[in-house]
Amino acid sequence: MAPITSPLDDGARDITGRALQETVVDLVDLSLVAKQAHWNLVGRQFRDIHLHLDELVTTARTYTDNAAERAAAIGVSPDGRAGTVSTETGLPEFPNGWVSDRDTVLTIFETVDAAVRRLRPRIEETDKTDPVTQDLFIEIARALEEARWMWQAQAAGYTQDA
Repeated sequence: MAPITSPLDDGARDITGRALQETVVDLVDLSLVAKQAHWNLVGRQFRDIHLHLDELVTTARTYTDNAAERAAAIGVSPDGRAGTVSTETGLPEFPNGWVSDRDTVLTIFETVDAAVRRLRPRIEETDKTDPVTQDLFIEIARALEEARWMWQAQAAGYTQDA
């Protein structure tokens, strides 16, 4: 017997738990990508982007913890280990080495966009299985979509210059 029992029936727990695990993986990876970008950023807009990346890391880490704790609360053991994240993430890999401010902004926008696109179907999946988790996914989507908008607004300045 599992040490943490679920308030959900087995089917609802399995569907909801899978959606939460996928979200944990994507959010852990998002925080790692943003930190990698943070450490390797170069260019004229260094300071502003550097600080903006810190905000994204904080958002990703906060919601990682919320999703992982929700999984635990429904009796599903969350897995945020490096090996799990590296094999199960659906987010694009950030390039190695120094990355220009322009390329960082464009890549981070694409990464946040991918996270949002992967999260949105989970809102629908949990509509019937667990409205509490669905509410959490809606909250995460709100925060990520706001971040997506801000990164896209920055990216627009670079794509107009090109």
